[in-house]
Amino acid sequence: QVQLVESGGGLVQAGGSLRLSCVASERTFSSHAMAWFRQAPGKEREFVAAITWSRGYTYYRDSVKGRFTISRDNAKNTVYLQMNSLKPEDTAVYYCASKFSNSNIYRNPNEYNYWGQGTQVTVSS
Repeated sequence: QVQLVESGGGLVQAGGSLRLSCVASERTFSSHAMAWFRQAPGKEREFVAAITWSRGYTYYRDSVKGRFTISRDNAKNTVYLQMNSLKPEDTAVYYCASKFSNSNIYRNPNEYNYWGQGTQVTVSS
């Protein structure tokens, strides 16, 4: 059974840091790329960052560039999202997702086949 399990969310003050982790099952590991999305209350799910498993190419939404870093550990089947200089507007449930298609479309959630259960990130001002 395909599984993605996120961890690392929590409550942090503005300017602080958190690191999210997403462990993928072996079957999911054969996917092309992994991504983080987030969804705030009353808003649509939005792309945050993505990384390809093989070459480690990365993609970010503009508002997190320079603050967030996505990385992967192929040996551990794990993808990370290091979030620094957090802002209250980063508050959301963060989801890990897996994409099997090797298309160059990373920002559309419809491209992703499997999703984790989400982890809450709350940034206080």
